[in-house]
This record gives sequence, C-alpha cells and structure tokens, in this order.
Amino acid sequence: MGCGTSSATKDKKSEKALKAALVIQNWYRGYRARLKTRQRYALTIFQSIEYADEQGQLQLSNFFSFMLENYTHVQEKEPGLVTRLFGSSIQDKDRQDYLELIEIPDSYCGPRLQFPLTFTDIDLLIEAFKQQQILHAYYVLEVLFETKKVLQQMPNFTHTNTSPSKEITICGDLHGKLDDLFLIFYKNGLPSVTNPYVFNGDFVDRGKNSMEILMILFVSFLVYPNDLHLNRGNHEDFMMNMRYGFTKEILHKYKLHGKKILQILEEVYTWLPIGTIIDNEVLVIHGGISESTDLNLLHRIERNKMRSVLMPPIPMDGDRAEKKNKLGTTTVAQGIRTSGSFSEQLTKQEWEQVIDILWSDPRGKRGCYPNTNRGGGCYFGPDITSKILNKYQLKILVRSHECKPEGYEICHDGKVITVFSASNYYEEGSNRGAYIRMSSGTTPRFFQYQITKATCLRPLYQRVNAIESSAIRMLKERMISRKTDLIRAFQLQDRNKSGKLSMGQWAFSMENVLGLNLPWRSLSSHLVTTDKDGNIDYMSGFQDVHIQKPVKEVQSTLIETVYRYRSDLQIIFNIIDSDHSGLISMEEFRSMWKLFKSHYSVHIDDSQFDELAERMDLNKDGSIDFNEFLKAFYVVHKFDQLTKSDTKLA
Repeated sequence: MGCGTSSATKDKKSEKALKAALVIQNWYRGYRARLKTRQRYALTIFQSIEYADEQGQLQLSNFFSFMLENYTHVQEKEPGLVTRLFGSSIQDKDRQDYLELIEIPDSYCGPRLQFPLTFTDIDLLIEAFKQQQILHAYYVLEVLFETKKVLQQMPNFTHTNTSPSKEITICGDLHGKLDDLFLIFYKNGLPSVTNPYVFNGDFVDRGKNSMEILMILFVSFLVYPNDLHLNRGNHEDFMMNMRYGFTKEILHKYKLHGKKILQILEEVYTWLPIGTIIDNEVLVIHGGISESTDLNLLHRIERNKMRSVLMPPIPMDGDRAEKKNKLGTTTVAQGIRTSGSFSEQLTKQEWEQVIDILWSDPRGKRGCYPNTNRGGGCYFGPDITSKILNKYQLKILVRSHECKPEGYEICHDGKVITVFSASNYYEEGSNRGAYIRMSSGTTPRFFQYQITKATCLRPLYQRVNAIESSAIRMLKERMISRKTDLIRAFQLQDRNKSGKLSMGQWAFSMENVLGLNLPWRSLSSHLVTTDKDGNIDYMSGFQDVHIQKPVKEVQSTLIETVYRYRSDLQIIFNIIDSDHSGLISMEEFRSMWKLFKSHYSVHIDDSQFDELAERMDLNKDGSIDFNEFLKAFYVVHKFDQLTKSDTKLA
C-alpha cells in the first residue's frame, strides 16, 4: 500500500512539473515570437524609409534633364557639368599627371605597397587596416589605375568554373562594414587560386570604411584576377556616393588628393563587370531580372558608357526629343549640345537592361511590374525567374541588394537566392550577415554571422528595444519633415475640428502623405496618443520632435521643405561644385533653388528663400558653404518616449 501511494504521489508531481514546464515553454515561445514580431516591424520601417530615399534619388535623373533645359548659364559657365552628366566618359588620364606631384613623406607609417602586387600585399593591407591605418593617396591612385587597366580587358560577364574540390564563395552587400569582411576572411580564408570569391556589388556607402573595403578587394583582384570576381552594384556609382556617404568619406580621409581619387574612381566603376556566371548554371547579379532581360544583349553592351544609374540617355544634339524613361515619367530634352554624341551613351534599351540588373527585386506575385518602392527596376515573380533561367539554360539566380534578417533568403522554388553580407546593417543587432559556398553538382551551403560588440552581452529584449527605438526615431523625423502636409490631411478628415480622428482615418492619412506602406495601426502606440474611445489626437505625433531653425524668422513650411529635400539639394550643389570647395555663388544658389522648386512643385515664395540665403552668407562674400547650410537643418527629439514606454509594436 505504502509503495503504491508513494508512486502515485511521484507521478502527480511529475505530471505537475511537466505541465509547469509546458506552460513556461509556451509562454517563452510566445514572448520570443512577440519580440521577433517587433523586430520585424522595426526592420520594415528601416527598409521602407531606405527604399523611399532611393526612390527620391532616382527621381533626380529627371531633375538633371530639366536643369539642363532651363539653367541658362550652365553651358556658358559650366560646360564640364553637361559633359559629366550626359556626355562621354572622361578621357584617359596619364597616370603621371596624377602621381608626379604626390610625395610620400618619411613620416608616413602606413602600409607601403610593392607593384606588381603579391599575396603579401593583401596581408599587409588587412593588418594595417585592422590597426586603423590609412593607405596613402599615392598607393590608392596606383591601385585604382591598375584595377582600371585590368578591368578594361574583362567581359561584361565573367565566367568561372568550380569542382567538388574547389568551391566558390559568394558575398553580398558589404556597404563599408570592414569588420564583416574581416570576419568572412577569418572564417572562410583569404582569396586565392584555390579559394575563389564573387563579391556581388555594393562594396561602398553607408558604412564608415568603404575605402578600406575597396582597397582590399581591388588589391586582391589584382593579385588573383581570375579567382576574385567583382560585380557592379547600384552603389558603385559616383552620384549614389554623393548621397550615401562614400564621397564624404574620401574627402575627409584624403583632404589633399580626394578630388583626384574621386575622378579616377568614377571611371573604375564603369568598367566593373555586371555579372558572373558559374559553371554555366548560376547567374550572379546584384539586383535581379525582368521579363525583357536579354543576356545576349547585356554581353554585348559597352558597359563603360553607364556613367550613373541616375543619368538616363538623352539625345545630345537636335532641337527636341521626348522620351519615357525607366522611372515611368516623361522628360524632354531641348537644344542640349555638348562635345559628345548620342553614340557615346548607351541606348535607352541598353540602359533599361542594366537598370533591371542592378535594381530589381523578387516577389511572390507572378509577373513583372514596376518596383514602386525603390523607383527603379522591377518586381519579378517566380514565372519570370523560370522563363529567363530556362531561356538561357541556367538553374539558379543569386542576387543581393536587399537586407534579410538572417543574411540570406531562398524564394521562387529555390531558384532565387538573396545573400546580404553586411550584418547590423540598419542598427546594432538588426540582422545577420551571410555568405554562400557552392560548387558544381552540390547544394549551396550558407554561413551566417553577426559582428557583436556592445550588444553581445545584452538580452534579446534589450536588443529589440534598441532597434525599435532607432526605427521609431527615423519615422518621427520623416513625419516632422511632412508636418504641414500631414496636418492638412488630418484636418480634411477632421470635419468637426475636434483634433481627433479614428484609427482608420489617421492610418489612411499617414499612408497617403508618407507612402511608406507601413502597418500604421500597429505603430500608432509609438507615434500618437489614443483616448479611451480609441480616437487619436493627431497633433500629439509632433509634440516631442521639431526641426531646428537656423534662422528664427523663416517660416516653418520652408524649413520642412529644405529638411525633406536636403539630400537631393546636397547632390545638386555638389554636382555644380566641380572643384569640391563646398562653396557656390549666391547667384547659382538662387538659380538652382528656383529650378528645383519649379520641378518638384514646391509652393514657396522666392523671397523667403532669398532671405534665408542672405542670412546664411555669414561673411557676406557672395558665396555659400552649402554643406554647412544644409547641416543647419536637423531634427531635435525633445525626449525619447520609447526608452520610458512599455508599449510594444505587437
């Protein structure tokens, strides 16, 4: 009897313990799932804002056509500007013209490269960059000239073969994140004859070490030109660099010779191959494809004519020509004349083919339709993938171009692989990086990693809170830049002038103005206050954030407009500022603003901008430091509610 009772008691205790374990397990699974949902929403915010910025960047192509039609002084005062934007490629420069005046002082303690380069130079460069040393401008220019010379001998698509004993490694976007490249080489080995690599574009921009990454890749390429393959991405583009940081990085690190580096780098970009084909089965390109992708045509085009994705081809001579570009809008070129000719550009069809290769994204929906988020390229469905791969007897498309939470993603029935190698792309802890190893007849293998410094000891909920906080701050800055437009939209819905809207009305107005395709209902608790009836106080979204006014008397509408378009304006002014002095005349400043206002349909009186420009000309010399002018417009967060709030995105 006693033994039986004891056994029954133990069974009951075991059953209770098991039930308790299951309850805890279920709770933890739900808790972790909610955290992952919050993280996914935060990544959606980052990505939506990133793509909206890219869309604005691509729309600049229309503005430059408009500018050349209407800027009456451009051809008389800045003939080089027209040639740079729409003319032929820069004439080959003699290496000595750039290098003869550059001396390497005895005090220089950085890496010293020996040409012709060897494996030792790769190792030397990596160790120097680990010590945060800067490669001297003389060596940078030498590497760029040598890289250009070798690239000029290469086809548009490089072909390479593997074997079971010789795998190839494919890396996606690095975006200036040097620690990720170091980690890849640590885990996977340095490039060599027996350890080949494909780097699939977007080496630069956003991160702070784009120059170091570029130098390591170019030096490795010069040592192993048949075993390290470099594909062009949409950020290997001098105009993208102006917006996303690489131009600024070069001018900061190379104050004396930065201009020379930029000039040669612009040429090097144009000679980068646009794709790699592995074992005649795997197509590796940066972005994607479209229903009209013609690999035969892409093999034949003169790729060096693609100066920038932002510069669609226009007739360089003739009285008037109207065309529709890839962005879906009509532009008119009238009476534009340069020393170049239309034959020195890609044709419209060729340009569109390259845009699709560099900018397109896969989607689950069948068909091919405009990439409305980015503003360039297309979305292509599984049917398009099958059609193009079958047409050219290929099996897999490997592409990059999109940040993925796990560093890679497989879609379209395994026929499309996205690989993204920049971990912590948006924020510390936001995503893993990955690379692929593959060889003929084997299944691709994926290797994930994440550079962890400050976050390595923090629990998941703290990491998610940090990512979420950063995403909401960015979104609030987006809101404040459109404050006037948002208030107008809210007031149209608020017919009773109560200052409140229903959740549906508020979400509709937010999407209608900002166009970010976000889950506004789920995000509302972070952006606005809601009363007990579920109605939203729409003005509460602007209470803890404002744009700093450099001049108090200037109207808020002008401040919002300059802040919203500050990146576009900076690129425009940088294009005019051909000597990179940072200064343009007051006359040019006003002329460009008037053209910009007209093209972008900005309804602001010129006198307001003139007054602002006069006040920003601090020393009254008739010139404006436009970079300092644009830096004067920034968002101030009065307090960060997210760090004090227990509300969640899900």
